[in-house]
Amino acid sequence: MTQPDPSTPPTPPASGRPAASHAGSPAQGPAGAPGRPGGHASAHAAGDSTVSLSPAKGWHCSHLFYSFDRGRLAAMTPAELAAGRRAFIDTLDPATPGAPTRLQSWIVPGQKADFGVMALDLCPLKVDDVHQRLLAGPLGPALVPTYSFIGLTEVSEYLPNAEQYAQRLVEEGESPDSPAYRVKVQGYASREESMRKARIEPDLPPWPNACFYPMNKKRKVGENWFTLPFSERSRLMAEHGRSGMSFGGRVTQLITVSVGLDDWEWGVTLWARHPDFLKEIVYTMRFDEASARYAEFGPFYTGYVSDAAKILAHCRVG
Repeated sequence: MTQPDPSTPPTPPASGRPAASHAGSPAQGPAGAPGRPGGHASAHAAGDSTVSLSPAKGWHCSHLFYSFDRGRLAAMTPAELAAGRRAFIDTLDPATPGAPTRLQSWIVPGQKADFGVMALDLCPLKVDDVHQRLLAGPLGPALVPTYSFIGLTEVSEYLPNAEQYAQRLVEEGESPDSPAYRVKVQGYASREESMRKARIEPDLPPWPNACFYPMNKKRKVGENWFTLPFSERSRLMAEHGRSGMSFGGRVTQLITVSVGLDDWEWGVTLWARHPDFLKEIVYTMRFDEASARYAEFGPFYTGYVSDAAKILAHCRVG
């Protein structure tokens, strides 16, 4: 059974390091799910001689998952464990000087991993520095990397501008002469800039329940997403987005694009007020045609947002 790639419900206020003043994701409209990684194309048009590790728009994003090697932990002296705990806590502290712009850690239940880290920054080396510091620290010999996924934040091509949103309302039966139509269009126009910025420079919500999974769009005969005309893909994603919007205030998401960067094409991160909301949104949205017919999904990693000290305590390290 497949799982859906959810749309973008509203994002709650940010948590963690407030180093950058970026707006949270408001109600982000009906098209917040992955599309074509075209958001960066204009900045890299023919004739652009820019050379950089930083994307033209957005940030690098890595999801990193690890388990503790219990045998190696048992062989460490109390002094080594104490030093390891201090270094581990410092590395995963969002307020540590030199930390990525966004940094969050999770307790991961089950046997896939013991903990996970999500890091975002303009510089990919700054993001990867978290991984290197963990492995180079005193607890490094007892850490076993179990999974990783890298990508870039992006604005989906299916996020409409105000004019496109107005046209969509008409197609859905709204009258251009009605007060309700004008209010919706004006409201969308006032939010559009913040919606786009929230996708490429996101704040991470403070909600405690999270999950991550990678996904592709199918390229099978009769079910090839990439051969559909844009109008049809846009229609399917608009339907998908309406399903996601029903979870506003309960679930929020971040889509990162990994086409050409990792084994899957997109990564989906969800946060929820309660864990059952994660189940409900995934189940609800699997019935949308964009997911039921055209999506393929990788492994799911569940997480409970926690600081480094709580991860160590939960995992009985030291």
